[in-house]
Amino acid sequence: MTESARRLELDKILAQAAEFCVLGGSKRALLSLEPTGEIAEAERRVSLTAEARRLLFELGAGGIEAFPEPADALDRAEKGATLSCGELVGLAALLRSARLCASSVLSLPSREGEGMKELAERLAFDEGLEKEVGDKIRGENELADTASEKLYAIRREMRLLGERIRARLSGYLTGEERKFLQDGIVTVRGDRYVLPVKAEYKRSVRGFVHDRSATGATVFIEPEEVLEMNNELRSLALDEREETERILAELSRAFGGMADRLRTDLSVLCEIDTYYARAAYGYRTKSVRPALNARGVLDIVKGRHPLLDAKTAVPVSVKVGEEYDFLLISGANTGGKTVTLKMCGLFCLMAACGFFVPAAEGTRIPVFRDVYCDVGDSQSIEENLSTFSSHILNLRSILEEAGKNCFVLIDEPGGGTDPEEGQAIARAVLSALARKGCRGIVTTHFGALKEYAYSREGMQNGCMEFDAQDHKPLYRLKIGAPGSSNALAICARLGLDAAVIEEARGYLSEGAKSYEATLTAAEEERIRAEKARAEAEEGARVWRERVDVLEKEEEKFRAEKEKFLTASKAQARRIVAERTARAEELLGEMEALFRKESLTEADLFRARTLKNAIGREEGEEETPPRALPVDAETLKAGDDVFVASLGAAGKVLSVRREKGIAEVQAGPLRVRSKISDLYQPPRAARSAREEKKEVRVVRNLSPRADLPRECNVIGMVADEALPEIDAFLDSALLAGRREVRIVHGMGTGKLRAAVHAYLKKDARVEGFRLGRYGEGESGVTVVTLK
Repeated sequence: MTESARRLELDKILAQAAEFCVLGGSKRALLSLEPTGEIAEAERRVSLTAEARRLLFELGAGGIEAFPEPADALDRAEKGATLSCGELVGLAALLRSARLCASSVLSLPSREGEGMKELAERLAFDEGLEKEVGDKIRGENELADTASEKLYAIRREMRLLGERIRARLSGYLTGEERKFLQDGIVTVRGDRYVLPVKAEYKRSVRGFVHDRSATGATVFIEPEEVLEMNNELRSLALDEREETERILAELSRAFGGMADRLRTDLSVLCEIDTYYARAAYGYRTKSVRPALNARGVLDIVKGRHPLLDAKTAVPVSVKVGEEYDFLLISGANTGGKTVTLKMCGLFCLMAACGFFVPAAEGTRIPVFRDVYCDVGDSQSIEENLSTFSSHILNLRSILEEAGKNCFVLIDEPGGGTDPEEGQAIARAVLSALARKGCRGIVTTHFGALKEYAYSREGMQNGCMEFDAQDHKPLYRLKIGAPGSSNALAICARLGLDAAVIEEARGYLSEGAKSYEATLTAAEEERIRAEKARAEAEEGARVWRERVDVLEKEEEKFRAEKEKFLTASKAQARRIVAERTARAEELLGEMEALFRKESLTEADLFRARTLKNAIGREEGEEETPPRALPVDAETLKAGDDVFVASLGAAGKVLSVRREKGIAEVQAGPLRVRSKISDLYQPPRAARSAREEKKEVRVVRNLSPRADLPRECNVIGMVADEALPEIDAFLDSALLAGRREVRIVHGMGTGKLRAAVHAYLKKDARVEGFRLGRYGEGESGVTVVTLK
């Protein structure tokens, strides 16, 4: 990493991002990452970070699964060495990590994650070998009994033989020999079962002495009667070891045969892990993907230095490289000039490393060949360098190496020496860099340098804003005008004695006083103008929002009005047609009476009746009062309603507001209806019910042409599907349907079981069956209605 990158604190960013790495190799790779100077490589890195972010935070990928580093295990396995249980388990974990990573990345939709897919396609894994290791090895140092049939038989025989030995020795623990024993237990010495005998009784127990306690009070004796069994147990232990080594060698050869592929897996997984870490770091810092360019255009929108507290940092917008190549930032000390300068350089390095940057959308970052920086105090006592000397050495190196497609950041050039000479040096350095075709940002307090930026093409002044009333910096960059240093105001804010400050002000030249006063007044006016403009824009925004709301309300009212007029006209036409038909019917009957040659008294009575009926028809209202929908919140059992789909009045029996359904008794029918299909009954209908205490329901059993023959509930849970099926069966029954279909799909069978349980209890259902071939088979239930 270059010295400039360290001064811009790229190493700290890499260290923070490396904490999100899962693998040790990826952490080391990220810490040693170098920014690229190629736009294509930078684009590739940023694209991979974007794909990793989508995988982690949108598609729910689990990232890289951790596994122990194989160290030299792969090399030894490749050379034919036998690996330990722990090493084999670690390599199996590497296989598992590669398999899971490949499956999560390659499952992305087509045209998504092309870069990550290219990496994942290089991963090799063997699920069979991975499973074999998992089945045969238990823990870090033990094979499972089922690792092979021979191992299982050996260990079974060892267990049985051990039980026989312990049973034989237990006689010593309960018999007369018990008095010879130090403890009432059977123990093991050198893979052989022995008894702990008191030293004074060692000749009382016939057998072989295998060991003695540290105090000498106890000797461990193997009785003669278990000698042969212990020998056999020892032989079985050797067989077990031999079989264990055979199994481990077989597994080691399998891994040795794919050592090269596993090394590739390790490299690819580490690379993917670094991009997951970059994505996680960007997500934590609320960073956005920058738009990269090779034209040297830096346009940061509300950027925040990533090492500052995001809750307190003031966002800064900076633009360089489009209308001008160099930005000269001036303003008060502690106002944020150096932080802004370092942020710009750091963002360029972060983007070149594939990181997102903590800024707002629309941020554009250039990819430079090199980024040079001279910032901070580089004084060195060991090297006999003053602050001024160290800065000059840095500037010399920059002037020698920088050129086109380079970004130069200099904090207060010419400082640490005589101001007049320092200004001259700073101006000459800036002029030389401009001639070389560099782009850059420079901070300064020199008035001559601010004037130079005004007169030189390709340079622009900028200032960090300062509140002259409260004597504190605002940490906002304003491009287009220089700023005052406000040194005396800063001294007062930091508590320097007022008398000292006043005396210092007296030492200022008249020109300096006038210049600072002019800059301060201009800055105050500009801040006031900015504040007034912001208030005006906010007021305009509020009024625009109000106008938009009113326009939407007007449009909604216009639509409702049109809908009401259309409905009213249709209803009026229907009523007129009905009345006309009725009147023609009555007139026709009267004409038939008068065509008779002679009229009886009954005919005359009938004629008067018809005349009165015609009068009543003419005297009725041309349009009935408009029906109003019921209030879903106040609807309750016992309310009178009009069911629009039936064309009949009824009484509410129960209400299920969470489902939007009510059960209604309409004459002899008991139906479930959507609350949105219920209306308040007309007054005439209510008064008629109050007088007659009866309901007249007309049931039209003619089939409805628009009623579907099937109800599709695929994708619903039972609580959602059953109300839909219930309403569908009501409509089918009223439409005179004999047979309907319910499409529930195959799936796990839970929905089909719930539908069948419901149909068995439904009084409207005569029977049901699963669909036949061509009807949907087990994914469809055919229902026969009564």
